Amino acid sequence: MPERPVAMFAMSAENVPQIFPAEVMTRLREVVDIDPALVAEDFSEPRVREALGGTEILITGWGCPRLDAATLDAAPKLRAVLHSAGSVKGFTTPAVWDRGLVVSSAAVANALPVAEYTLAMILLAGKDLFAQRDRLRARRSVPGWALVPGIGNYGRRVGVVGASRIGRRVIELLRPFDLRVSLTDPYVDEGGAAELGVPLLPLDDLLATSDIVTVHAPQTPETRHLIGRRELGLMPAGSVLINTARGSLVDHDALIDALRVGRLSAILDVTDPEPLPADSPLYDLPNAFVTPHLAGSQGNELTRLGLTVLSEAERVVAGEGVEFGVDVGVLERGA
Repeated sequence: MPERPVAMFAMSAENVPQIFPAEVMTRLREVVDIDPALVAEDFSEPRVREALGGTEILITGWGCPRLDAATLDAAPKLRAVLHSAGSVKGFTTPAVWDRGLVVSSAAVANALPVAEYTLAMILLAGKDLFAQRDRLRARRSVPGWALVPGIGNYGRRVGVVGASRIGRRVIELLRPFDLRVSLTDPYVDEGGAAELGVPLLPLDDLLATSDIVTVHAPQTPETRHLIGRRELGLMPAGSVLINTARGSLVDHDALIDALRVGRLSAILDVTDPEPLPADSPLYDLPNAFVTPHLAGSQGNELTRLGLTVLSEAERVVAGEGVEFGVDVGVLERGA
């Protein structure tokens, strides 16, 4: 049996047993030589620094310290970085790409629960669930069965902002429903949209013709406040904005003004800043539904991330290319 390559965890130590529960850890240790008790939260820590010298594979995750040139100089045998979460922007540096390291991300696996959350919120928003719940709470009685005009998901118009992994998965999940879905994305052409089975619209047109807008664009300097005061003004009265991407994509001051006058509703799993200050109006506005960044992998969904890294580690050890590699060009576009 070939010798297992030496690997090390680099993330917040508390995350290791959640992402790599016992059965996944056992399988991982059959593939690589890794000490679950040695987790790099600080690359300058002496024991970590010593271990870097023999490390061939870094298994990273939320809380990974930055991989700067000095750290990489201390890891001359390092050949692969396998990330057990989504974006690698928070800890990679130009030195990673200069070294030509293989970098893999579990972003595809983490996209699945975000898309599922988004699907649920789209369907619930179409039923005006949150406002109906609040009305029932206020009345404390059920007036009997009655038709509720203006709600429902038949023919509801859904606009998807961004054909990211999550955006594409949302489009796929929406196919079985009687919804009219459209897409806006500057990197997708008509042919690409046709492959996804949706019409491609400019952002302004999508906003003006959607009952529900769901945001899945990357966070870049260009996309800051992508949905600003002017864009919110284009949305029809009574429409709903869903954001599971990054809080900075939406101008929160403009959104709060739109919510206060009752023009729109919003479902926000991400905010700017995050977390919101205690006095933020978004906590109390009846047409704002805020959740604490839980659309991504949580609880038992974290195991999927660990299994993705396990699969990538098997491929690296077998001398195959990783399945979910990240390159600097994609990274610069915000992935």
